[in-house]
Amino acid sequence: MDLRGLKLLAKDFPSVRAAQAEIINLNAILNLPKGTEYFLSDLHGESDAFIHMLKSASGVIRRKIDDVFEGELDPAERDALAALIYDPHGEMKRQIKCKPDTYRAWCKDSIRRLAYVLNAVSAKYSRSKVRKRLHPNSVYIMDELINADSGSERKEYYESIIDSLEGCALLEDFICELAETIGRLAIDRLHIVGDIFDRGPRPDAIMDYLMAFHDTDFQWGNHDIVWLGAGVGNPSCIANVVRLNINYNNYDMLEIGYGINLRPLAMFAAREYAEDPCTAFRVKTLDENIYAPVSEDLAAKMNKAITVIMFKLEGQLIRRHPEYLMGGRLLLDRIDADRGVITFADGREVALLDSHFPTLDKADPYALTDGEQAVVDALTESFIQNGKLQKHLRFIFDNGAMYKVANGKLLFHGCIPMTEGGSFLACAVGDEIRSGKAWLDYLDDLVRRSYMRAGSLPPNEHPGDIMWYLWCGPLSPLFGKDRMATFERCFTEDKEARKETLSPYYKNIENEKSCKAILSEFGLDPNRGYVINGHVPVKIQSGESPIKGNGRLFIIDGGISKAYQKTTGIAGYTFISSSNYIALAEHMPYTPPAPDGTQEFHTPKLQIIEEMPRRLTVRDTDTGEELEAQVRDLRQLVAAYRDGLI
Repeated sequence: MDLRGLKLLAKDFPSVRAAQAEIINLNAILNLPKGTEYFLSDLHGESDAFIHMLKSASGVIRRKIDDVFEGELDPAERDALAALIYDPHGEMKRQIKCKPDTYRAWCKDSIRRLAYVLNAVSAKYSRSKVRKRLHPNSVYIMDELINADSGSERKEYYESIIDSLEGCALLEDFICELAETIGRLAIDRLHIVGDIFDRGPRPDAIMDYLMAFHDTDFQWGNHDIVWLGAGVGNPSCIANVVRLNINYNNYDMLEIGYGINLRPLAMFAAREYAEDPCTAFRVKTLDENIYAPVSEDLAAKMNKAITVIMFKLEGQLIRRHPEYLMGGRLLLDRIDADRGVITFADGREVALLDSHFPTLDKADPYALTDGEQAVVDALTESFIQNGKLQKHLRFIFDNGAMYKVANGKLLFHGCIPMTEGGSFLACAVGDEIRSGKAWLDYLDDLVRRSYMRAGSLPPNEHPGDIMWYLWCGPLSPLFGKDRMATFERCFTEDKEARKETLSPYYKNIENEKSCKAILSEFGLDPNRGYVINGHVPVKIQSGESPIKGNGRLFIIDGGISKAYQKTTGIAGYTFISSSNYIALAEHMPYTPPAPDGTQEFHTPKLQIIEEMPRRLTVRDTDTGEELEAQVRDLRQLVAAYRDGLI
């Protein structure tokens, strides 16, 4: 550092002793074990399954219990202790029902055992970092119990703490706080490799949980980016978001979770499609609505109404952005409603499943009617003025990016556009031509400018258009297909018309050479680094493996979303990077609690990918590089003090 920089640093460390104390502190931290990182993707609103994965640390907590209590507790007792950590309320309910006479003694014994587990999961952190992550209601009590020793001189002291918890009727509350703290300490850093939203019922609950978590980052997925576009008021993004969630019967999420006003759409659909059965638009029901149920008939009408509005809005957007090269998706003007057919660009004439278009103007099929415009205006206002939604989206924006390089791993949601031959595809939106890393950097910059300037654009500019392109554009690394054939799936049964072709990336990554080229492109060691992405569900039951390129790349979309579990045969993956190993956890479908409060838990199948030749420390991480740089600066500061320069 130059003298000016050292003088600034001296404001925080105003003496030789203060600087030396910080050097000692940082050197100690550098020698702590590396914190455990968890990587998950494609959560798609499945909050219960996702939060269970975190509470169980994807099965790692069960392994930790084995380490702590092997030879002391039998397997059934260890299972029960794990269940208590995963779902303390359900397990306590089961215990008080089965053993009411010994319930209090069981609670006290459970606290002792949980304290041992908490001690084990906190061992790799500094005492000060642990204290910051302890439950705020019980910092002092937990700090004492996790550092308890077996000496007889202190035993009565620790027992008196547990007795006092009983005397204050806090045994059950403290068990819940211990369980929550264990789950949070077991995971040092959480990487969400895209797609919080859509299909599942509670993305809002996932976001509430993540915003309270200590260290989370996001690699934007196509479903996240279209919600970011909706958040800045882009009508095409809003229509896509609403259509997709109506199609999956997510009224509770839209109206209760986020307070989106669907009444104008419902009234419009009931009026315009009153005599239309909308048979092709019956919604998919993965989860029943509790607070905002809508009849099947009205849901189908709303689904069709917003779908037609969406295609009109997308047509307008495509027309104002010829540089997107998506003119082939202008389909409404190819409809012959009288004959019930559509003629595609290649000349093929295909029958329509539904040819009732009461709002379509033959002279200008992409123009909204007054009624449709009123629906769009109401929805746009509902998205822009929604405080909870805006807070969630800003958190994803502030902590997210198109990709991330973290501790020798490259994280992105979808793909890197590539040619059939395996080279990086030259991509352009307009005159700017880029490929590989430069293409993702360019798109990241466009998203940030669009999001931050949304409120200050002139009336003739449309915030969020680039987010829509990233949602479904042919060169979007978040989408990775030649087109999104929503129209063809809604209105035809033609298999050729419905076909969506994946980017050559997904074939190339079977080849180790391609995976190494991607790692090198982003500045990582091609022989040691890993690529982690999601987006495309891995069809396990068809024999597909999530491990690509001879172990250099992992696709971790294994089907947390119930919509994909018939395809994948499982319920998701967690990629785990600890100080001792790198592993892949394979999850079985989440089982919700039974009416009596009990719950069945499935221990994930853990596959060790790589065992470290020695235990990694903070020094071996990106954070370690930053801390070592700070130590060098502090040593210069000490020298400056001693030379009388400061």
